[in-house]
Amino acid sequence: MPNPNTALVRGAVTSPFKRAGRPGATLPADRIVLPATPADPGPLAAYRRICGFTDPGPLPLTYPHVLGFPAAMRLMTTRRFPLPVVGLVHTWIEITHHRPPHPADPLELTVYADELNAHRRGTEVTMVTEARLAGELVWESRSGYLSRHPPRTPTTATPPGPVPTTAAPAPDDTPPLVPPPPELPALAEWRLPGDLGRRYGAASGDRNPIHLYPLTARLLGFPRPIAHGMWTVARCLAEAPRPAGIRRVRADFRAPVLLPSTVTHAADATGFRLRGADGRVHLVGTVLRSD
Repeated sequence: MPNPNTALVRGAVTSPFKRAGRPGATLPADRIVLPATPADPGPLAAYRRICGFTDPGPLPLTYPHVLGFPAAMRLMTTRRFPLPVVGLVHTWIEITHHRPPHPADPLELTVYADELNAHRRGTEVTMVTEARLAGELVWESRSGYLSRHPPRTPTTATPPGPVPTTAAPAPDDTPPLVPPPPELPALAEWRLPGDLGRRYGAASGDRNPIHLYPLTARLLGFPRPIAHGMWTVARCLAEAPRPAGIRRVRADFRAPVLLPSTVTHAADATGFRLRGADGRVHLVGTVLRSD
């Protein structure tokens, strides 16, 4: 499996030579296919602990995304990829599981870049991760990553538009995701320690400097380290009743969570939110259950 930290170094080297939003930019057709293999018990156990998943059964809904992230980083740091990886902001993710995969399942992962769209704040790329078991698609995710720059001519023939606030049309007979109401009942207050980014990075393999130390975060424009967006999603899903019964989830990242900090987790059967002590919304999630 490719090392995401090696990819970050490569991205730091190649990023200055890339100009986001240049006319005629296209995505490479490359796909990375990781051979079928079961989840490594050690990293999986560490991931469950840091995110709060207590069910020892199916894989946490977010975990195949973690397994595919190194391959996504490898694609986004190639010379052919049109956006500089340094400064890319994870703006949203949508995950669908068609059949809950289990730790012993030998999953084959496929990762590729699917869309390049103009955005009111720059250019957004959609990265796709698919998990197959014996050839059957059992899990998939789509993620938006934004490269911020002044508006320019649309980058490709893909219709321009903002980051969607609701899910794309559901495949087959899956009902669409319905956004939760603006106000959700507060369920818990979480005190997030300053080393959360380092602890999650050790469990997930995502050691982006923006999450690790005050100095490395300041070099990238933040006063303190910020929590991984995927940790906030996973932590909220871990608190849901019967997480394995969630068939689809859409999460939109609204504002970074500075570390250390205190956040409020609010949720109901339709979705979840994460708010800061000042009332700022950091994360909005919508869920669709199959149970």
